[in-house]
Amino acid sequence: MALRRNWPALAAFSVGLSLILGLALRLTAQEDKPLRLDVKLVSLFVNVTDQKGAIIGGLTKDDFKITEDGRPQTIQVFERQSEMPLNLTLAIDTSSSTYKDRYIEQQAAKKFVHAMMRSQDQMSVIEFNTYVYQLTDFTNKVALIDHGLDRMRGAGGTALYDAIYAGSQALGKKDGRKVLVLVTDGGDTVKGSTYNEALEQALRNEVMIYSIIDVPIEASAGRDLGGEHALITLSEQTGGKHFYVDAGGLDKAFAQVSDDLRTQYMIGYYPHNQEPGRQFHRIDVSIPRASTEAFNIRHKTGYYADPQKSHD
Repeated sequence: MALRRNWPALAAFSVGLSLILGLALRLTAQEDKPLRLDVKLVSLFVNVTDQKGAIIGGLTKDDFKITEDGRPQTIQVFERQSEMPLNLTLAIDTSSSTYKDRYIEQQAAKKFVHAMMRSQDQMSVIEFNTYVYQLTDFTNKVALIDHGLDRMRGAGGTALYDAIYAGSQALGKKDGRKVLVLVTDGGDTVKGSTYNEALEQALRNEVMIYSIIDVPIEASAGRDLGGEHALITLSEQTGGKHFYVDAGGLDKAFAQVSDDLRTQYMIGYYPHNQEPGRQFHRIDVSIPRASTEAFNIRHKTGYYADPQKSHD
């Protein structure tokens, strides 16, 4: 007697067996591949000086210790005098109070550009007064940057925080080191972006702020001490530095910025053992043997891990 085949049942069994075998093969293939987690490298640009301000070179990876939210991290990337491309935005205050220094600013900025630029670097120029204007888009062509500096005009108020906000966002789209150099004589006088919003944008976009503070008045009377303090704090929080224009003028201040950028250590790590739920992760860099040598260490204070919020 011939057996009667149940074709629908056999077909279903065959399909099910194929699915099981396919899944087993995929799982076997996955086991052969290393498990990769999408963890972003945290990059720090660190400057080390002694108590007199002299640059400390020659340090190695083993000299540094990094913690994130108080938890030790392992250094994965280390470079001395990083050759990473430099993306720099030069933001110059052209409000009414700076008019008398306009020509001096232009000439000093040009010298800085000519001394600083390498083939792999790019620079943009913005001016800020009541509003923020872009004079030169990112380029490595010195002649275009010079032309942008020659176009500086302006009058009115000082939209300092708007300049930091806009400059940081533009720099955030670039790869490599990102630096915003501010040349100004005081604080923000325009109702726009706030100090906190400007600082957040700089940290989110990994921008180091260098403040060149041009204050011709030596005494406290008539000076915007609150504005100066804000500039100093912005620089400290982002791993940059502030400079007062002294007897050496803007030329000396620009030269100090250049020296600082050329003597940075680049340190990178992949965060592990993170404290859950934090929006902002605080970073500390130390040199354990510094207890006897008293080093000053500058770097950004941390980074945001939560998504970017829109700016109304």
